[in-house]
Amino acid sequence: MTGRRTPWPGEPATEDHAEDAPPEPGPPDDAVLRERLADAVDASDAPDAVFAVSRRGRRTLHGGGTAPPPGVPREDLRYEIGSASKTFTALLLMRLIRRGVLTGGEAAATCLDPGGRAGPHPVTLAHLITHTSGLPALPADFVRRGLPAWRTNPYARYPAGRLTDTFLHHEPKHRPGTRWHYSNYGVSVLGHAIAAATGTAWEDLITGQVLRALGLSGTALRPEGPETDAVGHRRDGRTPVPPFDAGGFQAAGAVRSTPNDLLTFLEAHLDPARSPAAGSLRAVRVPVLRRGLGHRHVHTVAWFRHPTDGGPMYFHSGATLGQQAFLGFRPDTDTALAAVCTRRFRARDPFIATAYALLAEA
Repeated sequence: MTGRRTPWPGEPATEDHAEDAPPEPGPPDDAVLRERLADAVDASDAPDAVFAVSRRGRRTLHGGGTAPPPGVPREDLRYEIGSASKTFTALLLMRLIRRGVLTGGEAAATCLDPGGRAGPHPVTLAHLITHTSGLPALPADFVRRGLPAWRTNPYARYPAGRLTDTFLHHEPKHRPGTRWHYSNYGVSVLGHAIAAATGTAWEDLITGQVLRALGLSGTALRPEGPETDAVGHRRDGRTPVPPFDAGGFQAAGAVRSTPNDLLTFLEAHLDPARSPAAGSLRAVRVPVLRRGLGHRHVHTVAWFRHPTDGGPMYFHSGATLGQQAFLGFRPDTDTALAAVCTRRFRARDPFIATAYALLAEA
């Protein structure tokens, strides 16, 4: 592997002692925080945007946008979080591992095709969730198959059966476990492999093991309508797009959630002891690999992990064809941030950078 890796699923690393540093004194003034969130919404330049912060359990939300206010308050709508859904899938996998249902070392091909042969260097469930499977970002034929619906829902044209069949007949470009390469393809295969290994649909697993366990009643895997779900827009910020259909890529990007539910999800990571998933929530914070020059880039099973002056911050962003999201938390300041907007990512888009800066400066 290009970076150093702790044993799967990982023991706490020595540099994690920074998380035990005493918290900064006193929460920020509410008026100052609200002003900063209002500035962040304005900077996002999206039809709808919500920035939500939890600091030591105290929540502050601000919504706004360039479009007229919808019939339902922006703070109450569900938003597509795209690739940030992977943090839910990672937590699900860790819960199954801690319960002894899986180990993480299972060959994905064997899960999907018990009668087949995995080969001498199989892609394991651990490889898939840590983006070390050797798989590309998307299947080789994804663009060709999705092109007729490129501006609406290309993922919907790549169903689960096609995805798993492609994986079973694909040779990884690199030996699994040797290189890190971010892969929607890989995490999607993981979802199907978990479902096959447990005999339970991924949607039922994520609902029972994560959504219900954490009390996320405002989170779903499919859209219902304008009374519950925000409408995404193209890069122009004016043209609406249909709700995102993840097709066979559910595990990598199907989650949609309200800002308050996203804060509940993040608060569980900040204070695992109060959750029925305590052990798994602690486990997904543990570094499992380092990569890049000087091993500067640190990853856990679920999160990107960057240093701050007070300790590490954990984050993941996501985007669909019409929406964006950023999730992150900082144990040192007991701060969580969830940000969502309804405009497709564009060149020099300020949304993710604004959300990242807010959390880094918290």
